[in-house]
Amino acid sequence: MKTIALLGSTGSIGVNALALVREFPDRFKVNGMVAGRNLTLLAKQIKEFSPKCVAVEREQDVPSLRTLIGRQKVEIFWGEAGASTVARAPEVEVVLAAIVGGAGLMPCFNGLLAGKEIALANKEALVMAGELFVNAAKQRGVRLMPVDSEHSAVFQCLQGNQRSDVDKIILTASGGPFLRTPLSRLDRVSIEQALKHPNWKMGQKITIDSATMMNKGLEVIEARWEFDMQPSDIQVVIHPQSVVHSMVRYQDGSIIAQLGIPDMRIPIAYALAFPNRLEGSGPALDLTRQGQLNFIPVEKKRFPALSLAYDALREGRTMPAVLNAANEVAVAAFLNRRIGFREIHRIIKRTMQIHENRRATDIDEVLEVDRWAREKASSFIN
Repeated sequence: MKTIALLGSTGSIGVNALALVREFPDRFKVNGMVAGRNLTLLAKQIKEFSPKCVAVEREQDVPSLRTLIGRQKVEIFWGEAGASTVARAPEVEVVLAAIVGGAGLMPCFNGLLAGKEIALANKEALVMAGELFVNAAKQRGVRLMPVDSEHSAVFQCLQGNQRSDVDKIILTASGGPFLRTPLSRLDRVSIEQALKHPNWKMGQKITIDSATMMNKGLEVIEARWEFDMQPSDIQVVIHPQSVVHSMVRYQDGSIIAQLGIPDMRIPIAYALAFPNRLEGSGPALDLTRQGQLNFIPVEKKRFPALSLAYDALREGRTMPAVLNAANEVAVAAFLNRRIGFREIHRIIKRTMQIHENRRATDIDEVLEVDRWAREKASSFIN
């Protein structure tokens, strides 16, 4: 049985992970949970899964959570320090890192420093501090297991093959809700339209990232560190059906792909149960009913955020952290109806242009760059 610290229990990844724990109680046990402000759902999760400790975002929410859980015995922490305490707990074997955005960096990193296996759904950890993160994992002999469907697919396609034989990683993207929207109309799209993802059910921030394709840009940066690949060796293609989750092309020209229905329980289960596979309870992919599978080149004018991510990756150092921070600020402003959809990538670009790029020697420096980029991006919005 694996004991898990679930960082981001009330988000889409967390809810799907708990569905697996519910289905396989003899395989997994939840020792700790970290959540934001959805106290009602967190209280229900505490009552069902009986974790030893939890952490919430704000200290002032602790009394409310105590009221909601009644006599349930659980230790409650708060803030970033509290989330890190949950991740470092001695009983924990695996940290499932699923807090969205830069807020998930330190709890995940502290779990790694404590020697926990990391099931990584928080791509921002590697975007912001990829070199530091990977080096720390190597020094402590900690395994990083990908949870994003695309990186899980790549990981599966690499099994049984030599890394030296890999020619290119091919990440697939759905194209989001605006794949065929005329470019002239993108300045006027609404929040409601941007949140209508054609294939996946996700949180608001990641759904907007999918619409701009920044999500795929962040995944490119994540793949660079997760699989030790150069930017030129990571390709993105649009695959509207979201059935082929990603591919690996080898030097002999052959391509190995991983296919499946768009259901996050599959990569979560693979990460938690590796090297075993769990028996699926949902519908399996039936290719005879699936019909045609299409692959389309990325239109750069339609998805400029992806180009910005490649630029940040090629420049390296602290530029990816700036890209991520500016994107989080811009997406939040769009969701608050303060800017238009196409302003998101423009704010990111302006923030990157004024950044004096440098190599971060520790996590504190990464966090300082993150703070600077958020301030600058916010000033452009204001």
